[in-house]
Amino acid sequence: MKEIPMAKNLKLKAARAGKDLSQQALADLVGVSRQTIAAVEKGDYNPTINLCIAICRALDKTLDQLFWDEN
Repeated sequence: MKEIPMAKNLKLKAARAGKDLSQQALADLVGVSRQTIAAVEKGDYNPTINLCIAICRALDKTLDQLFWDEN
């Protein structure tokens, strides 16, 4: 597995939509701004490991499922 360097995170967006959460709702759950979630989804912001873990917990996903490329 290799890290996806600053690519659009379509897996994050799909997981958020699958939980029927807006960017604002997810941001509120993990304690960041809506703009931060938008930037992570667009690949404009590289989140800290702590933020990645918080997002995964909020979406019931693993780090591998949301933040790592399987190729």
